Amino acid sequence: MGLLEELTKETNVLPESLTSLSTEEMENRVREIKRQLGKKLFIPGHHYQKDEVIQFADAVGDSLQLAQLSAENKEAEFIVFCGVHFMAETADILTEDHQVVILPDMRAGCSMADMADIYQTEKAWGKLMEMFGDSIIPLTYVNSTAAIKSFVGKNGGATVTSSNAHKMVEWALGEKQRILFLPDQHLGRNTAADLGVSLSEMAVWDPIRNELIYDGDMEEVKVILWKGHCSVHENFTVKNIEDIRENHPDMKIIVHPECRREVVENSDLNGSTKYIIEMIEGSPSGSAFAIGTEMNLVKRLIKDHPDKQIVSLNPYMCPCLTMNRIDLPHLLWSLEKIMEQNPENIIKVDADVSKNAIFALERMLARA
Repeated sequence: MGLLEELTKETNVLPESLTSLSTEEMENRVREIKRQLGKKLFIPGHHYQKDEVIQFADAVGDSLQLAQLSAENKEAEFIVFCGVHFMAETADILTEDHQVVILPDMRAGCSMADMADIYQTEKAWGKLMEMFGDSIIPLTYVNSTAAIKSFVGKNGGATVTSSNAHKMVEWALGEKQRILFLPDQHLGRNTAADLGVSLSEMAVWDPIRNELIYDGDMEEVKVILWKGHCSVHENFTVKNIEDIRENHPDMKIIVHPECRREVVENSDLNGSTKYIIEMIEGSPSGSAFAIGTEMNLVKRLIKDHPDKQIVSLNPYMCPCLTMNRIDLPHLLWSLEKIMEQNPENIIKVDADVSKNAIFALERMLARA
């Protein structure tokens, strides 16, 4: 069954015996199951998860970091990944065969990752080879499906994170004349621009129209950006920045590089989720920040740093809807199924897909 079918089928209808429990009863049951399973259970939680879930996480971090921690945790038989589908896939790719990776709610996907499916990508690659020959190396953001990671690995490319994107794009441009950057055009554009690539040297591949959008001399193209984006970060605007400048002139604006180019250019700072967290943690008491990233994380930073003035760059921003699919009832349900020796929502990546995806991940990790 494909990911789209998994996300849209009627699934995870929770039993009334669970949904009738109070929050306190559910929390106590999760704690008890964690106690009983001990080291057999590992719960990684992404920064963007709800507090009701993150309170039970054994580790909190970004997607690749959590997948690596899962792989290092050899004693864990069950890895209940509180994140989204592509993150659980990466965890399955990196962990051993005896370890079972579970996603509490199969509807927890990523709109950005879904904007580049393997069929579109293979069609695009064929046309790009006709246009540019063997002069392109593919890179994919780790926020992509296992199939896309596998495609990139098979074709000599690597994965990137928002933390190491500059290093990996620089490496790729040293390997070939051009790069194809999947699936987030904004991270690709911002990274390449920081490295001195002109916007006039960047083209956009439209997977819906199956064509390259570019009106200059084709020989000048250095970066081909897949037309994908994060539905959360793309909603921060220059108008949001102007409002902060007018109402809070002393406030620093820090945004994620998945934001649009004009938003990044007009902000004071930009960087990965890890970078944003470290900047807030390392700033002196009384510091003021407007943050352009996912709302659950912003709210957590506000709660954790009462000595600092922190607001969302866009006060009307909603949390990531697919990240929010995983809640306390689904977490408890997935743990109960383990206790019944009938785990559900197991994420298993095909062996051939895993093999090539590991190539892409290893090329990145060798340069980290």
